[in-house]
Amino acid sequence: MNLFLRTKDYAVSGEQFELHRDESLDMLITQPQPEKLSKYYESEDYISHTDAKTSFTERLYHWIKAVNLENKIQTVENQIDKPKTLLDVGAGTGDFLITAQNAGFEVTGVEPNEKARGLAKEKGMELWPTLDKLAGRKFQAVTLWHVLEHLPNLQEQVANLVELLEDDGVLVIAVPNFKSWDAQHYKSFWAAYDVPRHLWHFSKTAISKLFAPHGLQVVQTKPMWFDAFYVSLLSEKYQGNRFYFITAFFIGLWSNLKAVFTKEPSSLIYILKKGK
Repeated sequence: MNLFLRTKDYAVSGEQFELHRDESLDMLITQPQPEKLSKYYESEDYISHTDAKTSFTERLYHWIKAVNLENKIQTVENQIDKPKTLLDVGAGTGDFLITAQNAGFEVTGVEPNEKARGLAKEKGMELWPTLDKLAGRKFQAVTLWHVLEHLPNLQEQVANLVELLEDDGVLVIAVPNFKSWDAQHYKSFWAAYDVPRHLWHFSKTAISKLFAPHGLQVVQTKPMWFDAFYVSLLSEKYQGNRFYFITAFFIGLWSNLKAVFTKEPSSLIYILKKGK
């Protein structure tokens, strides 16, 4: 593997990391990968584990999340028939599962972070701490919204996810796309690298090659247009731009316009099903 980029953890520790390119899979791998990852999530600034809405960035994040919730549910509903059983891996504070439950799904969630599980429980949503608690169960839909890039032991995790899927089920994965224009523009400042919490950085080729040996095929991809704006906002802040909001809007807009033609948006939703 060759060195692709040097970057650092701008959100929590300030530590330096490298991204190495796996040419066979066309993906990037964070190096080194810390043995104790939990400490890199121990920050009030890590928004997906909190419902805080004190700063502008936090309010924007939760507004985007709320707008996306119905779109996510519709994406899943368009792919499956009843019974509507759904497992959300990396469920955070449970908002997606609550929305899915209200839409008629029988829901189950996994979230390793104790604080996030506690916030979900306050909303009436009980979450499991690990996937191994669900051994032997099958689901019509398994979803990972910006989660796969966080999971250690990637090949093992992919196999575990496939095992949880009904034969006619659907796996829905959303991940950042390092082939996007905003990634190329921001380089080491691109917020979606988010090292070391993001251990892996995917391309379309990587997702297809990772799941193909398990009989899953990518049947559809969908852009996540809002991500370009949010990632650009954080990237501008990391660069110290005082006018980050204005600049981020135009960078995010340009990245999305580019993606209309290149089909390489800032983040992608992958819909995978077992081959016939």
